[in-house]
Amino acid sequence: MERTILKPRFKEAPHFKNFWETGNGKQLIEFSGAKVSFKDFDKFSHYYYDVDEIGDQVVKDIYFTQSFPKASKQIETYIRNGITENDKISESARSLFEQTQTIPEWLDHDLIKSGAELCMRCNVDSLISLRDYCLIGGYDYAYLNKPLIATEALKKGAVKRLSETLDFWVNVTRTDSLLIHQKGYEFAIKTRLIHSYARLSIKKHYKDWDTENWGEPINSWDMMATYIGFSLVFLYSLHKLGNTFSEKEEKGLFHLWKYVGYLLGIPEDLLPNDKKQATEYFYLWTSVQPPSDKDSILLAHSLLNESLENPILKFSFQRRNLRYLHICCTWFLLDDDVCERLEIPKVKYKNVFPRSKQLFNKIYESLLSREVQIKKGNKDQMKVLNDYLNITKNSNFH
Repeated sequence: MERTILKPRFKEAPHFKNFWETGNGKQLIEFSGAKVSFKDFDKFSHYYYDVDEIGDQVVKDIYFTQSFPKASKQIETYIRNGITENDKISESARSLFEQTQTIPEWLDHDLIKSGAELCMRCNVDSLISLRDYCLIGGYDYAYLNKPLIATEALKKGAVKRLSETLDFWVNVTRTDSLLIHQKGYEFAIKTRLIHSYARLSIKKHYKDWDTENWGEPINSWDMMATYIGFSLVFLYSLHKLGNTFSEKEEKGLFHLWKYVGYLLGIPEDLLPNDKKQATEYFYLWTSVQPPSDKDSILLAHSLLNESLENPILKFSFQRRNLRYLHICCTWFLLDDDVCERLEIPKVKYKNVFPRSKQLFNKIYESLLSREVQIKKGNKDQMKVLNDYLNITKNSNFH
């Protein structure tokens, strides 16, 4: 089959131009000092049809040849104990673990530590940024969401989906968690294989997959965009909410996600080193994505209504109030155009809570030392994660 030649097909579309000329994209350019153009489009666009072939082969060799629990146990053994020359394992598994247990020359553990500390130090603002900017903002890119729809993520429910995302994010952003055999490293490898398992399942069972327009399921370019969400978009959201960060913390955040991307099998030349590079890469990718469709709206509303479904808060008025606060933050962080496309409800006094966060953060940072902020942030984030894990573990959430 002839390989599709991709073009920046939406570069003249209103949603693309508005985002980059007057909206959040313009703010990202100003924030990062990026010089955006299409001169490198062909250098990156072929990754729209590129996938993690090593991960896919591991799934075929291990998960498709035995029961899922047995396969998972085998992979966990390799993750926690490593592999030796004498281990009798498939060539694909050997390739995967040799790659992920080889420390790249560029890796700087001290920088990763600074990035992890920033994630913890910003406490609940980190979780607000992930949910009300990174996740819900990602739903505006219609083609990016197609694997979620194909794998019936809506049936799974937003509580479970959010719990899994939070579990991954918290575990890869703790101090030293990305060292080989540690919890963050384990989450990265397992997530990589989940992506491969989902991709192979989609290709086998979802006959309507439109490869030419949507790219390969969970392709390398979409993966790049997702992890730019965890770095660039996340960082800018913290900035909008009034958090400050040092140059080292900022560099550390990008370095942390570059290494997570490396462990996940994303090609290294797709992994940005800083906010300027990330913005320039993101600009190119957004030119192949149409705006929200009906699936985007369903995903966004599922996430908004998660607060009403989630029994962590006991009383219904508490849940309604939490939903209102998330809606306020979504309107504050995202462009009005995006919120309208996603049909985010309009609410009164929507800027009061986000503006009060800005003031609170200014006072909070002046009163508490960096070390205390990190310790408190870690404790509070772990509590939120444990609440979610307890709910999804001890309930009928699918």
